[in-house]
Amino acid sequence: MPRPIHAVIHQPALANNLEVVRRRAPASRVWAVVKANAYGHGLKRAFGGLRGTDGFGLLDLQEAVTLRELGWQGPILLLEGFFQPQDVALLEEYRLTTAIHCEEQLRMLEVARPKGPIAIQLKLNTGMNRLGFRPEEYRAAWERARTLACIGSIVHMTHFSDADGPRGIDHQLDAFEQATANLPGEASLSNSAATLWHPRAHRAWVRPGIALYGASPSGVHADIADLGLMPAMSLHSELLAVQDLQPGDSVGYGSLFTAEQPMRIGIVACGYADGYPRHARGWGEHRAPVLVDGVRTHLVGRVSMDMLCVDLTPCPRARAGTPVTLWGHDLPIDDVAAASDTVGYELMCALAPRVPVSVATLTAAEAEG
Repeated sequence: MPRPIHAVIHQPALANNLEVVRRRAPASRVWAVVKANAYGHGLKRAFGGLRGTDGFGLLDLQEAVTLRELGWQGPILLLEGFFQPQDVALLEEYRLTTAIHCEEQLRMLEVARPKGPIAIQLKLNTGMNRLGFRPEEYRAAWERARTLACIGSIVHMTHFSDADGPRGIDHQLDAFEQATANLPGEASLSNSAATLWHPRAHRAWVRPGIALYGASPSGVHADIADLGLMPAMSLHSELLAVQDLQPGDSVGYGSLFTAEQPMRIGIVACGYADGYPRHARGWGEHRAPVLVDGVRTHLVGRVSMDMLCVDLTPCPRARAGTPVTLWGHDLPIDDVAAASDTVGYELMCALAPRVPVSVATLTAAEAEG
């Protein structure tokens, strides 16, 4: 028999989350962001749930080719643009939209001299300070792009650094509006947080990522609890064994947890080699939550490579073979991430290749919308 750990990708949840996004930004078209192998869900698996989008956004040229091979004929956006002059031929062949964030990319287009027209999204650095032309450089970059015969439509693009926090977006949105004043063209501004919480930033396109997978842009599940988003990934396993502890018994490497009274613990077939975070807390306060047979409990001790331990005090009937949910329905991935000093994004992307993955597919009615 195979080891009991397995993940499920829920296509109906992806389709549901796309509709939630559309309701939050009803006047905008949607770039469904599927970078990082669809946030660890698998590009091919996620495609079935997100094919109702208006376009897909990603980073890797090969993933763009994969979407075309899956039959997607709509827009595909390269969020970081292209990297080498020889990539320009692929932009043409596969009809890709590309971000342009620097002088070097404009120069490569000039040198490659594609037949075009290639659609671009010209990126403005409004304060994130990763990619993009600075506000004082942006208008000149736009004028230059407009003169290149190989460039077709030009969409104005930026990215928010604090849309999920108290600083908000106004400082960046003001910079964007000033830098693009009187320039024609559509705009694409909103990440998941801006899409959900900042309607002022909604433009012709929005670019949700994490929200499509059912997690919170802020890392706090309570922030999305009333929006109708559903987890698109669940991780499951079983108890391998049960141990009875006496007061003073410790658990796991480093003996970080010590029993203060008699208790039962369960050993779960899941560890950091499966993608579960080693730094998830199993001691002190705010321990990482786990569901055992549907009952919420928490870790005890340090996560090992292949196993972790859970408190069975709330689950007196649990035994070897009892089902365990590490995250998913009824256990938000954000809650696990918060007890691991990280965010749900990282846990999704860290799912290990050795974990078997199945797909809960859309019904015919769901696929038709």
